[in-house]
Amino acid sequence: MTDLAASLASAWREARALPAAPWQDSLVDAAQAYDMQDRVAATMGWFGAAEPGHWKSGGPSREAVLTHAPLPPSGVRASPANYGDMHFNAPGIESEIALRLGQAVTPEQAAQLTPETAAALIDAMAVSIEIVDSRWADPAGTPALLRLADQQSHGALVLGPWVPYAARDWSQQTCETRIGDQAPDLRKGTHSMGDPAWLLPIWLRHLTRHGATAPAGTVVTTGTWVGVLPVRKGETVVVEFAGIGRAEARV
Repeated sequence: MTDLAASLASAWREARALPAAPWQDSLVDAAQAYDMQDRVAATMGWFGAAEPGHWKSGGPSREAVLTHAPLPPSGVRASPANYGDMHFNAPGIESEIALRLGQAVTPEQAAQLTPETAAALIDAMAVSIEIVDSRWADPAGTPALLRLADQQSHGALVLGPWVPYAARDWSQQTCETRIGDQAPDLRKGTHSMGDPAWLLPIWLRHLTRHGATAPAGTVVTTGTWVGVLPVRKGETVVVEFAGIGRAEARV
């Protein structure tokens, strides 16, 4: 386990990709993968003694087991963001909605939450762009637990302007994604769980599972509306959710 954490941390530092084969059988369950996330974060010194301020959470459906990862703060930037100073091995982008906690949440509170009650904890939302990247040389052929251990294939996160959170008919929500000079990618109502706030109780129970309180202001980006779209170094990505806002990133 220590060797895997050291190897992943080295891949982060040296901006390179690792072969997965030597680590194929190193993790047996999600708990070990989440422990590996924490070990890598500690090795990299991402959070110090503080709780992570930004997270990703999501899954392909409400029936699936959702996954979560704390995000390195150096890659979290306000729109418009330029990542010319960062290396990505094989980047893709996800168009998302980020949510922000308006109050601290204790483990006891998290345990009692339902999707209907959790939304009251959110004070703001923003359009977000996640740059997806992997420290594994063949992400598609890498076991899911190893991808989860690698911060669930996270590269960076762009946040558009915050606006007050309000419930809406997400089935009618449109999302437009423009990458470079390609034709716009237009979607409507394509969030995998039907409502970005649906995952809040599950994410908050994960975040507080070791007894920590989730601080007010903690941000979670809630899953893609477009799958993963390929992007090349130097291209500009613009994502707009009608009635909410836009975010822009130069990869």
